[in-house]
Amino acid sequence: MKAPDDEERATPALRVEGIVKNFVAASPENSLKDDKAGERAWELPLIGFSRGDDPLYEKLKDDIGAFYWTPAEAFGLAFPEKTVDPSELTVIAWVLPQTAATRADNRRRRKYGSERWARARFYGEVFNDRLRRHVAETLNRIGYEAVAPTLLPAWRGQMSERFGFASNWSERHGAFISGLGTFGLCDGLITPLGKAMRCGTVIARITVPPTERPYRDHHAYCLFYTRGTCGKCMKRCPAGAITERGHDKLLCGEYLAKVAAPFANRRFGINIYSCGLCQTAVPCESAIPGPLRRG
Repeated sequence: MKAPDDEERATPALRVEGIVKNFVAASPENSLKDDKAGERAWELPLIGFSRGDDPLYEKLKDDIGAFYWTPAEAFGLAFPEKTVDPSELTVIAWVLPQTAATRADNRRRRKYGSERWARARFYGEVFNDRLRRHVAETLNRIGYEAVAPTLLPAWRGQMSERFGFASNWSERHGAFISGLGTFGLCDGLITPLGKAMRCGTVIARITVPPTERPYRDHHAYCLFYTRGTCGKCMKRCPAGAITERGHDKLLCGEYLAKVAAPFANRRFGINIYSCGLCQTAVPCESAIPGPLRRG
């Protein structure tokens, strides 16, 4: 009889973490696609889990709008023939941190994002899509039905009566519910690896213990909301879209479309809107701000 190998002995959580981390570490597609051979788009990820029946998902739907998917609704779109209870589902969330070189480049910019940032926004997100597919396809292959919500044909932008521009599924909110971070004044997610990052999620019919949420408030890691200090992201925003009232999505979007995207296309030959200035040269760039760290 064949002895079980490490993969077979692994708990579901370790198995999923291995699928995500190994792909990020080994895939040649984790690249900025420039002339600097081997320069990666993302550093190693942070991974968290939440239950499909976590009440925060229903609260999000109530707050954002009826169009917003719960995990069970997104899963049902991919597997309409399956009957599933939300408690059977796990939301797998990850954070892909920007590299030190990308953060350093963007830190020096004042009006436009850097070339590295633009490449991470374009080629790095192409890789993030491949990571979503890889995680979902691998889990399906080994017997766990899984889907990446943002890759569903029905996923699209929507207008929330309360919050303005939104979508059917928010990966940042999935990461928040999965214990990976809280929101800042600029709406970015502040994680233990900082705010300069991208998120991804997959919903799977697999039982994984949820990651502890070491916070109760959705702004717990932001110095502006918790201490009344900082506000550096306001000064970093070239569009004036971040104020003490929060993040103006329309003003931000207008700047990205009319200023940032044409600049990236003209200067770097990359057809993408990219800025990220509010995510760099701030205390939460690469960590939870010191005064708010646990312990």
